[in-house]
Amino acid sequence: MRSKAAPRTGVDWFLTFLRVLLSGLVLFGLVAFLWQQIDPGNPLASAINPDANRLSWDAFQGLVISGLSQGAMYGLIALGYSMVYGVLGFINFAHGEVFMVGAMTGMITSNKLFEAGVWEDNFLLAILITVLVSVICSTVTAVVTERIAYRPLRGSPRLIPLITSIGVSFFIQNTSAVLLGPGAKSYPRLPDWLRDDIGIGPFDIEGKKLLVLVVAGVSMGALWYLVERTKTGKAMRAVAEDKEIASLMGIDVDRTIVTTFAVGGAMAGVAGILWGILFGSVTEFTGFLPGIKAFSAAVVGGIGNLGGAMAGGLTLGSSESLAPQLVLEPLGVTGHTQLKDAVAFLVLIFVLLVKPTGLFGERLSAEDRA
Repeated sequence: MRSKAAPRTGVDWFLTFLRVLLSGLVLFGLVAFLWQQIDPGNPLASAINPDANRLSWDAFQGLVISGLSQGAMYGLIALGYSMVYGVLGFINFAHGEVFMVGAMTGMITSNKLFEAGVWEDNFLLAILITVLVSVICSTVTAVVTERIAYRPLRGSPRLIPLITSIGVSFFIQNTSAVLLGPGAKSYPRLPDWLRDDIGIGPFDIEGKKLLVLVVAGVSMGALWYLVERTKTGKAMRAVAEDKEIASLMGIDVDRTIVTTFAVGGAMAGVAGILWGILFGSVTEFTGFLPGIKAFSAAVVGGIGNLGGAMAGGLTLGSSESLAPQLVLEPLGVTGHTQLKDAVAFLVLIFVLLVKPTGLFGERLSAEDRA
């Protein structure tokens, strides 16, 4: 006998209304954009966006490349959130500051190499040294944080390490301000070939953005190989599935958790260097907003899902780059270029409304699934 479906509540109807509203606004904005591309003086544009103009191909490809390059950095940071959540079941909000440590370390190292003349004379060697030092510092920061702040709280209610991670985040921010001083710190000037456009098919990509995409892709590939093809990766997956069973099978759970934090810290260190290359400066607050967006990316892709974290980062970066111009501007929204942060979180809300487990599904431990 078929069971009766539960009656829809007022909350269900409200969520359905939000889904329809957001979907309708996006669809209407895209239709208005396409009509605007065909005829900037069409009646709809004249009514709600009198200053409408066509979006040129150069501008469009610039938005796409900018979104992908920034999204790649979100994805690298999101990997740390997903990995830690997979093994410990809590969100490490201090991970954004681990990313900031990588960016700050890269700033210090690159400026020292610039003063020594290495940055200009042998840029590839200089950037390799900078990446290595930044990855080491970010990894050490992540491991020390786990050992001092989180390991003593193992087994506590999840709210306790969550609050602790927020405190660690503020501690690292303020430590950076005390040691290095508040305000923005600049990276050295990049070589000309990284600031010139490189033609790849129909796209002209700025050298530094291409570097970001390539390094992010290589880093993601290396992480996939580590997790899927090595004994260390198998241990990480086993601990993420069930820590007690993994321990009974002879896996050192504490060492595996430390390794997870170290790998996540290394990915954040790489992202920090890419941030410095792309934007040229860093502050003690650099890790806050990218960290929150990276967490959003992990949720959008599916928390605990490493491929989903990277895909979520690319989705979020592309959305905040393209949506203001393709959806908000045709709707006549004032100051649409300043709303990219709002767009990123609207994407998170929309995905949670449509598919609460994320685009690629969650990967949770046996305890979380129970």
